[in-house]
Amino acid sequence: MTAATSRFPAEWEPQSAVLLAWPTADTDWAARLAEVEDTYIALVAAITRFEPAIVCVSDADVEAYARARLSSARVDMDRVRFVEVPYDDTWLRDSGPISLRGADGFRLLDFRFTGWGGKFDASRDDLLVERLHDLGIFANSSRQPVDFALEGGAIETDGAGTLLTTWQCLHERHPDASRGELDRRLAGWLAQDRVLWLEHGALEGDDTDAHIDTLARFAAPDAIVYQACDDPADSHYPGLQAMAAELAALRTRDGTPYRLFALPWPAPIVDEGRRLAASYANFLIVNGAVLMPAYGDPADAAAATVLAQAFPVREIVQVPCRPLIWQNGSLHCVTMQLPEGLA
Repeated sequence: MTAATSRFPAEWEPQSAVLLAWPTADTDWAARLAEVEDTYIALVAAITRFEPAIVCVSDADVEAYARARLSSARVDMDRVRFVEVPYDDTWLRDSGPISLRGADGFRLLDFRFTGWGGKFDASRDDLLVERLHDLGIFANSSRQPVDFALEGGAIETDGAGTLLTTWQCLHERHPDASRGELDRRLAGWLAQDRVLWLEHGALEGDDTDAHIDTLARFAAPDAIVYQACDDPADSHYPGLQAMAAELAALRTRDGTPYRLFALPWPAPIVDEGRRLAASYANFLIVNGAVLMPAYGDPADAAAATVLAQAFPVREIVQVPCRPLIWQNGSLHCVTMQLPEGLA
C-alpha cells in the first residue's frame, strides 16, 4: 500500500476496538493506583457498551487481577481481550499505532515515541507497536517504522485530507525543522493535503507541549469542538481566547468557516499546589457514542450538552477522569481507537 492509495480515517468512522493498557504499580500511577483503577474500570465498561476493548497487560498476574476487577464490575467480558506486552506507562494515544486505511489493508505508522521530547523514559513504549504487530493483534496490516518523533495526541484529521495540529508541539519536538518542511513531512506520511496550524492554546499541567487533543477536535469535516475559557481572571484566558480567534479564521476545504462548538471551562483543579490540565476536549469517539471526561465539576453537564450538539446522533457518556489528570492527561490520552477491520 502506498501513501497515494491510503487514507487516515477520522475518529468518528466505524471502529473494530479501542486499545488501552492497564495501570500497575510499575507505572507512574503507583501512588494513586486504586483511584486510577476505578477510572479504568469505568472507561472499559463504557467502551464495551459500544465495541470491544483490547487491554494490554504487563504479565499474567496483572491480567488475572484486571479480569477479576472488570468482571466484578459487571463489564461485558466477551468484549474484552487481553494481550501481554511490556510497557512503560499507559498513554496509548501517543505510543500506539497511527492507522492508515488502504484498498488492500492497513498501514500502521510507527513513529518514534520519545516520552514527549525526552521528559520520561519511554524505551518499552517506543517498541509497543512493533511488539503488538508481531503478536498478531492487528489484522490485514503492515508496520511502517518512521524515524520521526510524533504522538497521536498531537494530530487531528477530518478523514478527508485535512490535518489539525499545534506549532508549539511540533516545533518543540523538531526545533530545526521549518514550517514548510513539517507540512511536507506530515502530509506525506499521513496522506493529507492540508495542514492547519494553531499558534495559541496550551494548558497548565500539560507536559505534551500543547497536544491538539487537549485543545481542539474535529467533530465533522466542517465542525470543530474546542476548549474555551470565559474567565478573564484565569491564566489560560489570553491563550485560549487567541486560539478561539484562530479557529474562527480557519476555513474548510470549500472556503466556508468551520462550525465551532465551545466547551465550557471547569473550575481550576489544583493538586499539592500544581494546576492540573482538565480539558473537556480530550473526549473519545466510539461506535455510536462520545465518551466524555468528567471532573466532578458543575461544568460537566454543560460540556455534555455541547458535545450532544456537536455529535447529535451519538450518545454522550461521562467517564470520571479526575484521577487521570493527576498525571497530566485524560480519557483520549489513554486510548487509541482501531478502525473497522484492523482488529
